[in-house]
Amino acid sequence: MDPSTLKRLLRGVADGTTSPDEAHARLRDLPFERLGDIATVDHHRELRAGIPEVVYGQSKSAEQIIHLMRSLSKAGAGALATRVDADKGAAVTAAIEGSTYVPDARAVVIAPARPRPPGRGAVVVVSAGTSDEPIAMEAAVTLEFLGNQVDRIRDVGVAGVHRVLDKTERLRAAEVLIVVAGMEGALPAVVAGLVDRPIIAVPTSVGYGVSLGGFVAMLGMLSSCAAGVTVVNIDNGFGAAVAATLINRRREP
Repeated sequence: MDPSTLKRLLRGVADGTTSPDEAHARLRDLPFERLGDIATVDHHRELRAGIPEVVYGQSKSAEQIIHLMRSLSKAGAGALATRVDADKGAAVTAAIEGSTYVPDARAVVIAPARPRPPGRGAVVVVSAGTSDEPIAMEAAVTLEFLGNQVDRIRDVGVAGVHRVLDKTERLRAAEVLIVVAGMEGALPAVVAGLVDRPIIAVPTSVGYGVSLGGFVAMLGMLSSCAAGVTVVNIDNGFGAAVAATLINRRREP
């Protein structure tokens, strides 16, 4: 349940358009709901933290994902499951009407009935190469589910630095940037030298043997000479999107 839904429900009780019994029926699963021995769904998370619970699908069965997404999407809240392979995605979308599988992001989405607050501006997701696209798409799909306006800039790695310089105007129009790169992880530092906006760097596990599954990219980003670059864990497009959303929603006091 999101804050606006709760306020509407309380106003309805106050003005008599919603009965106490109806309100009780809608509130009884708050703050959580036990789904047998599968999980305990946290329906209060968006009220507390601004971001609803999201299903991490990689280690779950299709049946478990279906139960969780049905619970989370009650009352038009929508639901998102990440790291869902194609076979599980097909099973989930066949079982849940209105759900969509996004193969490039490995995500299943049930769009919320009411859009979430869009924030102050666009979040730009920049990817160094085509091999980084699954993580960049995970970030983009998460951002859109959370209500952000998203711009995508693809395949602008530093091996051809003129490509990212050509996008400077779009980079500077962002409120927040997510920069996704593998190999040596240099792209966030280059972007940080061009803009005055928060940058969240996402190292990916893309690269030859010496890249050590993304550790070289992560360490390169952490030791960037460009100030203001914040780094999330390897391949964590979802985490970067949540952080960018919270930054984008902040208002001046």
